Amino acid sequence: MLSTTIGSRLGEFAALATAIFWTVTVLCFEFAGKRVGTLSLNLIRLSLGFLFLSLFSWVTRGRILPLDAPPTLWFWLAASGLVGFVIGDILLFQAFIEIGGRISMLIYSAVPPLSALLGWVFLGERINLQGFIGMAITLTGIALVILERNDVEHPDTLNKDAGEVEAGSFSTEGNATGGETPGGKATLAPSLKSRSQFRHPIRGVLLAFGGALGQSAGLILSKHGAPSFNPFAATQIRCMAGILGFTAVVLATRHGSQLMMALRDRKAMRIILLGSFFGPFLGVSLSLLAIQHTSTGVASTIMALVPVLIIWPSHLLFHEPVRLREILGALIAVGGTILLFFH
Repeated sequence: MLSTTIGSRLGEFAALATAIFWTVTVLCFEFAGKRVGTLSLNLIRLSLGFLFLSLFSWVTRGRILPLDAPPTLWFWLAASGLVGFVIGDILLFQAFIEIGGRISMLIYSAVPPLSALLGWVFLGERINLQGFIGMAITLTGIALVILERNDVEHPDTLNKDAGEVEAGSFSTEGNATGGETPGGKATLAPSLKSRSQFRHPIRGVLLAFGGALGQSAGLILSKHGAPSFNPFAATQIRCMAGILGFTAVVLATRHGSQLMMALRDRKAMRIILLGSFFGPFLGVSLSLLAIQHTSTGVASTIMALVPVLIIWPSHLLFHEPVRLREILGALIAVGGTILLFFH
């Protein structure tokens, strides 16, 4: 009975395991990224993940490399690796450093709406009215956390004839005017206006959104190019493309010395090793398994539970203050993704 249930819901269980593993890897990489930098972290963790995948492939498939994959599959999966791993993860991991893993992953919950839109455009997947409402709710949850309304002072001084404004009268903004000036003019005091502004650095917020877009595009490329190919072998190809991409970036930006320093940091290397096992090896491979056995949207929805799962361990490990507003925002964002796909 249990095996039948798991078999019929293999995609959903794989997506849930992915969410748990990604929670672990986010915590590991947030810590390591602050010690060794984004480029070094990504190149090392992909290389370690590739070694894990090669060993697993040798044990389960009898071959170290996925040489049985046709050229077209190599093309699409390599493109997925470059978009998802190199572009998307450079942006996301830098966001970990600038605004923290917890807030970054909350913004990252925009992946399901983005995946749904890209799947609708490029794969012909359908979205109904409830789906669009779910997207709006998810974005509302994200906005609740990253935006706040502040009263800001506008020091605009309006000089009017004394007869037009009575001394001590109130403006439409609810602030008293300053009264008459010695020259017979009435001066309005600075008004307070309510406007939205970001609670977190705008650069970090944009980096996290960029990472979400990269992940969504990578998922779509993977599903288009390898709808039924072995997910672990597919991840190997994505990793190889990512390693080549990050190597090119490291060489182009002359970060080779930083890479060597990172390799000598034993504490960081232990954390990266742990994160690489749960991330590029188990997490990414199971995410591909999930989208093969269920729709892209359903898999992305379950995997989007990371912002909720990460709240307590992030507070425990990094002593980050957790506000009720942030918990509500995470729950609303996840609720929106559920509405988006479970109908």
